[in-house]
Amino acid sequence: MARCADVVVPGVVRWVESAAGPLIAVPEAVLPFWAGADGDETSSDYDRACEVPGHAGLLPVGDTLALVLGDEPAATAYLPEHGLFVRRYAAGSEVRLLAEVPAVLDDALWEPALEWRVPGPLVLFDAARPGRAATGTDHVRVELAPGRYGVSAAYVPRGPWAGLRLVRVGPSAA
Repeated sequence: MARCADVVVPGVVRWVESAAGPLIAVPEAVLPFWAGADGDETSSDYDRACEVPGHAGLLPVGDTLALVLGDEPAATAYLPEHGLFVRRYAAGSEVRLLAEVPAVLDDALWEPALEWRVPGPLVLFDAARPGRAATGTDHVRVELAPGRYGVSAAYVPRGPWAGLRLVRVGPSAA
């Protein structure tokens, strides 16, 4: 039986939120290796995620890498039609915000891309949680085929107090 977070409803965007720290997209194949905030109090996986600089970075987990969505906690959704994580900061209407995404993609100032080899589907969740419990909590499953991807972030202001952080995951140019 599928949990609510595993059910995909066409046209419905699922948002994931963090209690206070970064979100992480961990390949399903290595979920058991992510300990979250559990473990050694001076060097937990969560602490490692908090130390990743910038808005998007890669962090070793098992024999691969996970994508850390850093900076500030923000509600985050994955839009597969754009290969894009959308992070909203004090934005107004979700419907209006999502409708604006296609128009801002060309105008966004994208940071240099990171190279990421992905072994298959990902699970996006609060980095403080252990991977073995991630699918039992607030999460989104991201369907990615195994391969090489480029990851790039951009910030798009949407007024004096609102904005979008975009993290694009697309086929690598290399």
